[in-house]
Amino acid sequence: MYTDRDYMEIALNLAKTARGKTNPNPLVGAVIVKDGMIVGTGIHRKAGEPHAEVHAFNMAGEHAKGATLYVTLEPCSHYGKTPPCANLVKNSGVSRVLVATLDPNPQVSGRGVQILKDAGIDVEVGLLEEEAKKLNERFFHNMTTNRPFVTLKYAMTLDGKIATHTGHSKWISGEESRLEVHQLRNEVDGILVGIGTVLKDNPLLTTRLPNQQGKNPVRIILDSHLQIPMDANVLNEEAKTIIVTTTEANPKKIAELEKRNITFIYCSKNQQGICLDEMLGQLYKHGITDLLVEGGGEVNASFVREGLVNKFIIYIAPKILGGRHSISPIAGEDVDLMELASKVKFDSIERVGEDIRIIAYPVQGETYGKH
Repeated sequence: MYTDRDYMEIALNLAKTARGKTNPNPLVGAVIVKDGMIVGTGIHRKAGEPHAEVHAFNMAGEHAKGATLYVTLEPCSHYGKTPPCANLVKNSGVSRVLVATLDPNPQVSGRGVQILKDAGIDVEVGLLEEEAKKLNERFFHNMTTNRPFVTLKYAMTLDGKIATHTGHSKWISGEESRLEVHQLRNEVDGILVGIGTVLKDNPLLTTRLPNQQGKNPVRIILDSHLQIPMDANVLNEEAKTIIVTTTEANPKKIAELEKRNITFIYCSKNQQGICLDEMLGQLYKHGITDLLVEGGGEVNASFVREGLVNKFIIYIAPKILGGRHSISPIAGEDVDLMELASKVKFDSIERVGEDIRIIAYPVQGETYGKH
């Protein structure tokens, strides 16, 4: 016999199948159950298309009357690109609705649920709430900060090195880990590196998946002095590119690059370089809701130092590099005491091929090198 929890887990698993396709909207799954049988299911497939509830009710038809709806996020109560789902649910004839979590948008939160309660529907909120919030961590962050959700990803050896003293880094991690990273690129809006990575590696920063066409994220290059070579791979037309620079950049070179459809964002500078928080605000206005940082040690340190990393994905390879001058994943300024280290919380530790993947989150309120 299936329980409420089982049906909500099915809804959450359905929602996961659209990962990376719904931005800037959330991932949502819906399941309709009547007399112990699933009569309708739905997911939100893509921004601008019908929401999960619409697909579920279309499948259920007349069987929705007297049924129970399980939905991973509060039904919307406002007109956007589609009509409000709360009205659809209200008029569907369902007798009970279980909502995993409320909408994080403070202008919306609770209104959809109230519409259903006012219609006499039995509504419960909070079943598998933490799982639902983690599923939509990007959306919750967007709604509360108007900033992209920043994931810092790097691969390192067992002794914590990302490159030799010469800068050579291909390949630290195994093929399985690299494939996972391309799947991650397929899901995010933007991928960011510093100009140092462009000059050293000349990367494409595109998505390459076997037997399928991946989605290329927008390539974002931190380049305060506009050093980027005109023949750099990131300037090709395979994907959109944004260069983040300052007003000190060469206007003639800017004009040349703009003719090649390169977009520019201009930011002020602080002691560490480009003001990253200012940049994130501008990127969000350009439609970047989640950002994958694949920088070198200095860029990584800048994001950590300014407290702008929301999630860490770290691959540890079964290799020991050693060396006094091998390169570490987080560089930047030295700190004097161990208690000045920023704390993170391990979320998961798993094997990926021969490597280990660690997913971690910063401990709230922690700031690099400060107390």
